[in-house]
This record gives sequence, structure tokens and C-alpha cells, in this order.
Amino acid sequence: MGRLFGTDGARGIANSELTCELAMQIGRAAAMVLTAHTNKRPKVLIGMDTRASSQMLESAISAGLCSVGADVMLLGEIPTPAVAYLVKKYEYDAAVMISASHNPCEYNGIKIFQGTGYKLPDNLEEEIESIILDKTQVPPVKVGGDVGRITSSKTARTDYSNYLKSIAKNDLKEYDINNLNGLRIAVDCSNGASSVIAPNVFMSLCDDCYFLAAHPNGTNINEKCGSTHLEVLQDFVVRNKCDAGLAFDGDADRFLAVDENGQVVDGDKLIAIFAKYLKNKDKLKNNTAVVTVMSNMGFFKFCEENDINCEKTKVGDRYVLESMLENDYIIGGEQSGHIIFREFATTGDGELSALKLLCIMKESGKKLSELASEMKVFPQVLINVRVSDFGKARFPRDKEIKNAIESAEKELGDTGRVLVRVSGTEPLVRVMLEGKDEEKINVLAQEIAEVIKERLL
Repeated sequence: MGRLFGTDGARGIANSELTCELAMQIGRAAAMVLTAHTNKRPKVLIGMDTRASSQMLESAISAGLCSVGADVMLLGEIPTPAVAYLVKKYEYDAAVMISASHNPCEYNGIKIFQGTGYKLPDNLEEEIESIILDKTQVPPVKVGGDVGRITSSKTARTDYSNYLKSIAKNDLKEYDINNLNGLRIAVDCSNGASSVIAPNVFMSLCDDCYFLAAHPNGTNINEKCGSTHLEVLQDFVVRNKCDAGLAFDGDADRFLAVDENGQVVDGDKLIAIFAKYLKNKDKLKNNTAVVTVMSNMGFFKFCEENDINCEKTKVGDRYVLESMLENDYIIGGEQSGHIIFREFATTGDGELSALKLLCIMKESGKKLSELASEMKVFPQVLINVRVSDFGKARFPRDKEIKNAIESAEKELGDTGRVLVRVSGTEPLVRVMLEGKDEEKINVLAQEIAEVIKERLL
């Protein structure tokens, strides 16, 4: 991880850790780095989620960009994948998304995209960090008519919604299906950015839709709703006899599902469904699906049983995408629900993934529980241990923690695995164990967590 940027942009408590001053500096430095080799006036898009602090940070970033001569177009409240799509469609030089994804409303974050629609690689983020923290370069402040201008887009939501609908309609048309009618679905918008897109998109394709948590007020984003709080959706799906529940996070770049029985279908199972479907249609390029080391052991077993190659990367959808681009793979993602269809998107797209799932259900005639049952999940324990910033930095060098991990690995042998890592977005160390014996992995996970608490608080 970098000094400002984690695995998914810069993030922190808005107006405390992620201040307006810092946001302005990021705007200036980003414009300088991303347009270093062009002689034209840079153009930058800015989108945001529904947090109360997003408008404040939008103003600060806009001011920073304009102060170095960049023109800004504001997209308003819109999903992260929409920003990635529109920066390429509108032929802008860069884009900024203001969001803290699945975090509570007091947090916010800044994600930066290149004009290609891809997130910044590590080396460009490090260059921005160096300009801000080390003062290696001074952004050229403009005056008079050289100062950047700010405009607002009137078509951004429509353009993105139409793109999603066109993908779903093409999929359905291929199998001589007109729409998704006949499916009853519930959609949890997490009181986030999908609230402004999902109703239009899903209701245009399916005549039996329910929408939950689709009324953002600035403070209720991710509050007991969305992909990290599925209990309300699970209950709703069962009570209303829905065929599927769809849940997005605050900026709609991740998606989890709930089957007709109220059971969660996580990112691993979704990627398994997509990979097998593509393979059966002779569309799984290079016969490979890409996941991270956090994926369940059951996914790797699923790939073996279905003769699908599995590529494993570091945690973070950016690393999944890097592997997909480098090796020409078309499907990949994370257990948390970041799923990338490389033919259609340059980043994880929750609503696109949800539409793809519904199209498979409609075309196959199978219940979601039947599709998800193809992958058998190994028992998994995940404990998030809150640590200090100092402790987070010290984690890799702590011998007591290393000994605890090695002891657990030795006890599990080849019946399970241990993965302990620092969160890229929060002050946490994540302790994950998998194995055939659920009681054993629970005990071992707690033991490791206790050592971390003692050493890193």
C-alpha cells in the first residue's frame, strides 16, 4: 500500500483524515501527473456517491483541478463503474470518483481513473503521493483565463443506463428472449449510487421488481443495507417469494446475490456461475477465471472439477484486472463481489454483474440456488482485528504474530489454510482461516486474533 492510496484509492474519515485541503492537493497533483505528456488543456470528470461529505469533497477536488488549468465536468451522484465507462465514452483525460464504497457515511474516498477507464497503476499513485508529501514537483497554478472551468453533465445517468440495458438486451436476444419478465427480483441499492440507476434499468427489463434502500439522505448509505448487510434483503426475498435478491454497495462496483431460499450467493459462487456458463458457451477465453488469494478453497475445487484454469492474485480488484489484461482473460473478481467482465467494463460493475446473472437464470430456466450449488463452500472464518496506524505498519515485522500464524498452518496441514493480511482500506488486520473442521479453524482464528490485538493495538 502507498502512503495516501490503499488498494482502492485514498480513503478516511471525511473532513478529519480526508480533508478538503488534501482533496484539493490530490486534484492538483493528479492533473499534473495524468497530463504530463500532453500539451492540451486537461479535461476531468468527477462523480460521487450519496454521502453527505461527497459534495464538499467534490468542490475541493474541482477547485484543485481548476487551479492548475483543468476543465471539470460534474457527473453528480452516479456509480463508480459509470465514471469508468463515461471517461472513455466522453474522451476525457481522467476521472475522479468520490466514494468510500461499503464504509459507513462518515468515511469517504477518492478513486482516480485514467482516460482509458482503468484505475491508476501503483507507479502513478506513487508519483501523486510524492508530489503531495515530498514536494518533488510544484503543480503549475494558473491565473486569469487559464483557470479551469466547471460544467455539469445532463446526460451521464442516461448514457450509462442505456449502456447497461443494451448489454442485457443483446444477451437476451442471442437466446431469442425479449426481456426478464417472469422473474421476481428484489434490489437493495444500499441507499447509495445505484439508487439513481437501478430502478430505471431493472424496471425496463423486468415487470416484477422491488427496490429496497433506494432513498439516500446523505447519512444512511450502507446503514444496515447493501452488500455488507444482507439480512433485510434475505428476509424480504423469502417473504415475497422472489426468485433472487440483488445487493450493491455504496458506489455499486460490487454485488452479492440472495437465492430464492434466502441464502447468500457470494462473489466466489457468482464467478463460478459466470465462468461455467461462459465455458459451456465456448466463450471463456483462455479457459481461465481470475480470483484473489481470499477466494474460498471451494472455488479452486470447483475449477478442478470443471476443467477451468484458476489464476490467483493479491487482494484487490486492480490486481485481478492486471492479470486479466496481461493474460487476456475475460472474467474475474473477488469474494466480496467485485466482478469484472472485461469485454464490457474496465472495473468491477455491480449492476452489470447482476444483469448478467438474471440473463443466465432466464436463459437456463434454473433457480439461483441450483446454479449456486455447483460450488461447494469450505468452512471459512474471517475476523477483522482493529489496530492502530502504527500497529498496521508494524504488522509485517512482528515475530509473535508470525509464530502464531505458522503454528496454525502446521496444525491444519493440507486440510486448510491461513491467510492474514492488512486491509488496504481500513485500520484492520484480517484473519482468515479455511478448513474441513469448522470448530478447529474457529479456535485457531481466535488465537491469532488475540495475538494481533496484544501486539498491534
